[in-house]
Amino acid sequence: MNEQSILQIRHLSFRYDDEYVLQDINLSIPKGAFVGLVGPNGSGKSTLLKCILRLLKPQEGEIFLFETPIAQFKEWHKIGFVSQKANSFNTGFPATVYEVVASGLTGKIGLFRSLKKKDKEAVFEAIEAVGMSDFVHRNIGELSGGQQQRVFIARAIVSQPEFLILDEPTVGVDVHHVQNFYNMLERLNKQLNITLLLVTHDIGTITEKVTHVACLNKHLHFHGSVSEFAKLKTEDLSMFYGHHLHLLTHDHA
Repeated sequence: MNEQSILQIRHLSFRYDDEYVLQDINLSIPKGAFVGLVGPNGSGKSTLLKCILRLLKPQEGEIFLFETPIAQFKEWHKIGFVSQKANSFNTGFPATVYEVVASGLTGKIGLFRSLKKKDKEAVFEAIEAVGMSDFVHRNIGELSGGQQQRVFIARAIVSQPEFLILDEPTVGVDVHHVQNFYNMLERLNKQLNITLLLVTHDIGTITEKVTHVACLNKHLHFHGSVSEFAKLKTEDLSMFYGHHLHLLTHDHA
């Protein structure tokens, strides 16, 4: 295999009791890809992420991370995860941006270990990568929802993961800052060569940024390049979603 596979899912199915949430999912993400995973509420997106992160075990199928069966995979430091933080984060938490991002190194250097010079440099580099250098000593509770989410992405990338998974990270982000947020993700993908899997509802915006799109609604109805996705008819998308759908594109000039 010439192109390294970051994630491979083969014939994966997951069910609660007798009800299938995911059925016969086949998905491959190569190194360097930026994949937008879209689908309606209840389509199984969160369940699929939990299977990838080994929080749930599918009843059928296989998952490979970095070409290693997930049961044997040990290099979890290669994977970063950013959840829907905005609705649950305690804004009164007494920590600066620097401290929050530095906490992302705990798994790598150990708990209660002092940061070495190279670790501190990595913290500042991660903060700079998400455009938050001017806020490095600001208490995180003083930041906007979008700024807080940028900090949590910095925390996820400070240990230099090769694969970053984001579960609807723009929840709670002001609509006027969403485009800047996606621009930041695009830079992480292109400049730092981080492979991204982004779960989102914002189909119109992400198609300007991602390299691939996957449409999930219990089954994986589509998985391909952005150019292939652009050729889909509105009727096809409506069928995937189970209801009529208008695909909106945005002019951000």
